[in-house]
Amino acid sequence: MTKEKNPFVRTREDHQTEIAEDYVELIYRLGDPEPGSLVRTTDLVSALGVAQPTVTKTLDRLQREGLVTVIPRQSVELTPAGRTLAEKSLARHETIVNFLIHIGVPAHQAELDTEGIEHHVSEVTLKAFESFIENRK
Repeated sequence: MTKEKNPFVRTREDHQTEIAEDYVELIYRLGDPEPGSLVRTTDLVSALGVAQPTVTKTLDRLQREGLVTVIPRQSVELTPAGRTLAEKSLARHETIVNFLIHIGVPAHQAELDTEGIEHHVSEVTLKAFESFIENRK
């Protein structure tokens, strides 16, 4: 066990935030290239492959947490806090994908694997990934 924190506790804490991170990152991506363009709950249902009630329940939670604004039957928008979280999540995602590609993982597989890694990687490890990538340029 590490001195700083029990790794099992950290993993459970990471699991609590990963759904929020996935949703805000997806809303952010779906809103591009036009930030502020409309993202609908049906877009999220389609992209995530989950049922409408699942998306609605999660969006209700994210709205209570101040990450999104939901206009029923119209759109979902990121709040400033949601946008900040989305940008941080997307940057972490891109760093991990780039690292995996740099060590020889095919791009498609790197994308798939990143979904399993991105919510559990520490800032220390991310910095090491970034340094590795930078030194390879």
